[in-house]
Amino acid sequence: MAEVLLPTEDRARLVCEECGYVHYVNPHVVGACLPIEDGSVWLLRRGIDPRYGYWTYPAGYQEVDESTEGAAIRETLEELGCHVELERLLGVYSRLAAPVVIVYLAHLAPNSPRPATSKEAIEVRAFRPQDIPWDDLAFPSTHQALRDWVGQLVD
Repeated sequence: MAEVLLPTEDRARLVCEECGYVHYVNPHVVGACLPIEDGSVWLLRRGIDPRYGYWTYPAGYQEVDESTEGAAIRETLEELGCHVELERLLGVYSRLAAPVVIVYLAHLAPNSPRPATSKEAIEVRAFRPQDIPWDDLAFPSTHQALRDWVGQLVD
């Protein structure tokens, strides 16, 4: 691979010198949700790196065969062991050299198991807006989405 400025592009791209394949390096998409119950948001303390031990909402990379909504629902089941129903889009969060995070507001589905720990969540807890552990949040997108959620509560 070599960086080449192609006539159809406005920036250099990685191109295979043998076959001409253009390797685009683009951000990944993360599907996520804020599971809300009785005015509190369910968060998990990460049991994996990056940011082991820090709090976040359930989230993960979108697979090629699913929508961002599907990724948010699947990741919540994997990380919290519960089923959610999405309500609406909360926001889209992006920054340089990081995934694009698409966050939905959700509620626990009727008859769903209660949120619980998993391989990826060493602790789970519902936080009222005033109790969110702001200094122990995992990522900038975690701060932004929770800030937006709390901001909507006072509007």
